Amino acid sequence: MPGHTDANAGVGRGMLWLAAIGVLAGLTWMFSAMQDEPGQAVSGTDAGGRAMIQLPQDRSGHYLAEGTINGQAIHFLVDTGATDVAVSEAQARALGLDFGPRVTVMTAAGPAEAWMTRLDRVSIGGISRNNVRATITPALGEEALLGMSFLKHFDIRQTGGTLIIAEKGFET
Repeated sequence: MPGHTDANAGVGRGMLWLAAIGVLAGLTWMFSAMQDEPGQAVSGTDAGGRAMIQLPQDRSGHYLAEGTINGQAIHFLVDTGATDVAVSEAQARALGLDFGPRVTVMTAAGPAEAWMTRLDRVSIGGISRNNVRATITPALGEEALLGMSFLKHFDIRQTGGTLIIAEKGFET
């Protein structure tokens, strides 16, 4: 029976290796998911009461922010190349948005059909804007795009992996 003991030891070592690989894969997946989550945004105000928010870059080089549209929570991808704030058709329906005139918009993937709409209020951190122009773009992913129809009202600065969005005249 000596061969039987060697076989059991081999199976045991194999199971140990499989368990180690499983733990490593689980930790890799967990770390990857944490890196894709929006980072911890830091909000503040200056002596004059002007607000700002600092967003850390994610591992893909993007800036993600938690915010609200018309008081309802939404995930934003900050996109200075987007003319307007943009939401998916599903997000628009969940937010109860009006589907205005149909338009063709240029996206990174080429032209796409969309609808114009207006957002009563858009907020991230302590900064907000009322009556923001937006598009409803059916092919958009899970994150809404925080485009220039919102961002143009603020000072924007990128410094060492951090994006700072501040009310105009914010004093550091």
